[in-house]
Amino acid sequence: MMSTRHFLTLLDLSSNELQQLIQRAIELKQMRNQGAVYEPLKNRVMAMIFEKASTRTRVSFEAGMAQFGGHAMFLSPKDTQLGRGEPVEDSARVISSMVDIVMIRTFSHELVETFAAHSRVPVINALTDDYHPCQLLADMQTFHEFRGSIQGSTVAWIGDGNNMCHSYINAARQFDFHLNIACPTGFEPNASLVEANQDRITLLDSPEEAVQKADLVVTDVWASMGQEDEQRQRMREFKGYQVNPALMDLANKDALFMHCLPAHRGEEVSDTMMDDPRCVAFAEAENRLHAQKALIEFLLKDLILN
Repeated sequence: MMSTRHFLTLLDLSSNELQQLIQRAIELKQMRNQGAVYEPLKNRVMAMIFEKASTRTRVSFEAGMAQFGGHAMFLSPKDTQLGRGEPVEDSARVISSMVDIVMIRTFSHELVETFAAHSRVPVINALTDDYHPCQLLADMQTFHEFRGSIQGSTVAWIGDGNNMCHSYINAARQFDFHLNIACPTGFEPNASLVEANQDRITLLDSPEEAVQKADLVVTDVWASMGQEDEQRQRMREFKGYQVNPALMDLANKDALFMHCLPAHRGEEVSDTMMDDPRCVAFAEAENRLHAQKALIEFLLKDLILN
């Protein structure tokens, strides 16, 4: 039995494994669209631990496990001892003794790392305050479907230096593209992450400059979950950082626009941009399902072969 693989950031898989995952996601999508029944995970169970609410994450993981012939169990903080002070280490040992794979969506990245360290089954980070690697799998799949390999491309991140921005920095390294990041002062991404990847990224404060020659433009909400009280201040600070057709026009002619959703139309993205043909946010959202199925299959491949 090989040691358990986890997916806490994009760096947990090699560039080669990530490329294979994207190809497999595209295959699994074709299989589903052709109505093929593929159930390699019959009688297998995923525990889904949610401390942060979600639409796409829950629907995609739950649907994915069902399509694989397995079961996904939804656990909110109200349903588990995790929310009542049981040490994460103990919860990890107990939960992982009864299920085949665990998905966690929470605030603290450290919690996911601690859980994984004490889990006997694979753990997937379905979003923490620091990283959102599952979304990046979907984004990379979507770019590949519309434009082919992202290698050597230029990507522009506009807005908050948040968990999505951090995962885009890791993606620049793993998928070999250049990332321009435009953030207001005080909202830059993690300094050590920037330092470690300075050959891949350019920090700017002008969105107009960041989108020059970009093949992909990406944004996210200005106030993430748990930051609602900062919403009004952020609205002021991020003035001028909205992605709209006029900003997109400064990027390459065939540039795509992505947003991990939910979008606050009229804030970080204009209504017109969400309905623009360059926007692939809804294809991107659907690909959460296919990319995560490829990920689950990869992490559980030992079980599938037996």
